[in-house]
Amino acid sequence: MNINMADVRDKFRERQYKLTPQRQTILQAFNDHRDQHLSAEDVYQIVRQRAPEIGLATVYRTLELLSELEVLQKLDFGDGRSRYEINETNTPHHHHHLICLSCGKVKEFEDDLLETLETAIARKSNFLIMDHQLKFYGYCQECQSKRDD
Repeated sequence: MNINMADVRDKFRERQYKLTPQRQTILQAFNDHRDQHLSAEDVYQIVRQRAPEIGLATVYRTLELLSELEVLQKLDFGDGRSRYEINETNTPHHHHHLICLSCGKVKEFEDDLLETLETAIARKSNFLIMDHQLKFYGYCQECQSKRDD
């Protein structure tokens, strides 16, 4: 999924923020790396090739703002670094994450079985569930091979 720049401009305008060229460059990093879960340091390494004047502090501030505006989703995989991905608020399906404990690779997966479980929990507990996240920790295929050697 690509970031819709018209929607982003509207969100910025509503909150009286400016969509600066630096912020646009940072957003483009997510469009160019849709399949990755980028940390601030990852984004910094990507954007400094295009715009070396963008500092790490600007990247951190912009990521926090984009998360606050719900353009990006901020994720914690337990490795001490926040990671970000494009917020897919317009899709009814949640995706979940498989996290390798050895190399740190993150892989996404979707499974509708969790939707049924969420509905049952909401009904049984009389609780309005707005979102959920599921993370599985283990070893990717490559790291399993290394462990077997």
